[in-house]
Amino acid sequence: MAFRGLALSRDIAREVIETEAEAVRALAARLDHRFDQAIELLFKTRGRVVVSGMGKSGIVCRKIAATLASTGTPAFFLHPAEAIHGDLGALVEGDTVLVASTSGETVEILRLMEYVKRLGIPVLALAGALDSTLARAADVTLDVSVAREACRMNLAPTASTAATLAMGDALAVALYTRRGFQPEDFARNHPGGRLGSKLVRVADVMHTGTALPRVGPEASLREAVVEMSAKTLGMTAVVAADGAIRGVLTDGDVRRLIQKGADFATTPVGSVASASPVLIARDEPAAKALALMEARHITSLLVADGEGRLEGVVQIHDLWRLQMF
Repeated sequence: MAFRGLALSRDIAREVIETEAEAVRALAARLDHRFDQAIELLFKTRGRVVVSGMGKSGIVCRKIAATLASTGTPAFFLHPAEAIHGDLGALVEGDTVLVASTSGETVEILRLMEYVKRLGIPVLALAGALDSTLARAADVTLDVSVAREACRMNLAPTASTAATLAMGDALAVALYTRRGFQPEDFARNHPGGRLGSKLVRVADVMHTGTALPRVGPEASLREAVVEMSAKTLGMTAVVAADGAIRGVLTDGDVRRLIQKGADFATTPVGSVASASPVLIARDEPAAKALALMEARHITSLLVADGEGRLEGVVQIHDLWRLQMF
């Protein structure tokens, strides 16, 4: 009996997933000029996109608002019941309201619409019924109706919430593409955690200017060690007068030279520095720099321009602080 019960559970799971997948696929066939109008409305919004929905639709709307905000469109979620009990002051001229409702007849939503229309704020509706009050009242309405819910009783919001979420994602991606939103813009909105760290560039974390340890090839080993101690990065670049990289000297190199009895007062650093250091470009992902350092068992990389001139140095400890693991 237990086995048959588990098998039945898997059958139900497949049915739910297939029903929701079909509901989402059906959206693509219904896309028309109204989607273009929706993107135009959102793109021309001077204020914020205020996203609102009740119940399960409201939960989906919170995610839609978060996706819009993270991809370059100022947006926030406004609970419709709280809006009509004092939070309408969050709406200002220049905003656009994006509202989702499966029935299009939710009382709190319709009451909110009365005030929104009175304020002259345009409304984009994601409606599950095109003949509903909400669909008729909105400036632009997108059809997110489904043939049936994935729930076997056809009651619990399942396929309908999946379709609404998919349409919200479609709006967000089409809108940020229209805006010319780039990976570096995304990174600025996601500075924390693994997601943000993967989008950081070497230029964002490298040491430059006076923080960059550097000596000429003719400098003595003693002078190089003084520079390394002052800049505290455990290394120094060896650079010609024109900025061309001639090598790198690390703490490990210094220890080995001490063991060999090198004369630190007279030995030019250019004669003992590693002549072929690992280099990286400033526009490369910081994650690539970390992978290079881990693969080569080194703790720093010199950052060079296209002609091999020094631009900076990136250190492994800086990347570890970005949580790149």
